[in-house]
Amino acid sequence: MHAGGFSELIGNEQIKEHFLHAISSGKVSHCYVISGEDGLGKMTAAKAFAQTLECQAEPANRPCGVCHSCTQFLSGNHPDVIFPGHEKPTVIGVDDVRTQIIGDIQIKPYCSPYKIYIVDEAQKLSVQAQNALLKTIEEPPAYGIILLLTTNAASMLETILSRSIVLNMKPVESEAFTSYMREKGVDEDKIPTLEKFSQGNIGKGLKLAQSDDFISMIQTIMLLLKTASKMPFSELLESIAKLEEYKLSIKDCFGFMQMWYRDILIFKATRDPNLLIFAEEYSAINKVAQTCGYNEINRILEAINTASARLDANVNFQLTLELLWLTIRECQK
Repeated sequence: MHAGGFSELIGNEQIKEHFLHAISSGKVSHCYVISGEDGLGKMTAAKAFAQTLECQAEPANRPCGVCHSCTQFLSGNHPDVIFPGHEKPTVIGVDDVRTQIIGDIQIKPYCSPYKIYIVDEAQKLSVQAQNALLKTIEEPPAYGIILLLTTNAASMLETILSRSIVLNMKPVESEAFTSYMREKGVDEDKIPTLEKFSQGNIGKGLKLAQSDDFISMIQTIMLLLKTASKMPFSELLESIAKLEEYKLSIKDCFGFMQMWYRDILIFKATRDPNLLIFAEEYSAINKVAQTCGYNEINRILEAINTASARLDANVNFQLTLELLWLTIRECQK
């Protein structure tokens, strides 16, 4: 069994150092907000912190990976490290918070110095749920620690953020990304392409690497990026459906589209091909940059963000894509 801990977290050295200093100095906060896009290691950081805090070994050897606490944690059965869930897929409601955190935190730890709550997808906390949680954050029991993991810290109430330590996860540097992918046995010739499309996001890069049809998937994405403005809507939906077959979420597709249009915007402004992510697609980028104005490119980027927000709000999938496609077609006449 692996030892776990901060050795599992790639990059983000400042966050590692912050947590380790908090542990060694005994100045652990009662609430942390760990922010960053999916795949950057929010859960890995939170788990490493929790395991290290609860470890029973001498401070210099934490987490040891072999004590009773570490064994329980690594098997997913630690009674004092809790992962609150929620019944509704799109919202963490006030009842979820009251029953799984506010009420439960009053019960002392079962066998550890701390009782730790790791709340994933905290951007889904309703305003009522956050307000209910606020009193606990303001007046926590000495042993209580709450970790709020979110893709969007701005969605949290200012009153929550001001009473928490906010830590922002960042993409990893090229060298760390390459080293990690090699360690995971990814083909060497795939790594540069993976790095480009994941933009230093380890989780996203690994997900792409594990796709059996990676090269075919990249080709589908590039075809979509280059021809979406001229493609009949029925064909566009077929292309999106094909991406879903590759287990690539539509959100990832939106991310690629944003990278593409940012390349166009940058090239239009600088005429410097060395600044392009998609440098090998210079010809196609140049063509759009010549025929599309700054306002139109920005409108497309805004439309992509709007489409992403609509899907988060459960707006009809086909309608969302159709509105996005119509904007792209109109702006790239």
